[in-house]
Amino acid sequence: MDKPVTLAAVAGAHGVTGEVRLKLFGEGVEALSAYKSFNDGALTLRKLRDDGKGGAIARFAEIPDRTAAEKLRGTVLTVPRSAMPPLGEGEYYHADLIGLAAVSPDGEVLGTIVSVENFGAGDVLELELTGGKRAMVPMTADAVSEWDHARAVIDPAFIA
Repeated sequence: MDKPVTLAAVAGAHGVTGEVRLKLFGEGVEALSAYKSFNDGALTLRKLRDDGKGGAIARFAEIPDRTAAEKLRGTVLTVPRSAMPPLGEGEYYHADLIGLAAVSPDGEVLGTIVSVENFGAGDVLELELTGGKRAMVPMTADAVSEWDHARAVIDPAFIA
């Protein structure tokens, strides 16, 4: 499945000529500039620059003025998963983990990974457990011993 991967979100208009401010979710402006089209071709990137605050300023061919830019507020910018660069050993995209079954080393179903957060000390998986409760698990080798396209093996001792 080639699900869309969110790389940024429009935070608002910038100036009067149709530029928008972006909140970046990836590796910065340089990584985002590798893509020229977003949202299945609905937005074509013309210009992109760093805003000096951890975000970016972008101009899209389809956005002619501030009014159109303001209407984009809250829009996420996505690309197909297949457009992303290949990963090295032990690397992952958050989008690949979301939706995976979480199972114990014995194969017992624990729940489903519903989000991946990072509060500064590393990635944390949020699980929806089979009983409906939610729990957090650090994305470390001790807590998550392996993962693939269908499941993540999680040590239940790390579920908090």
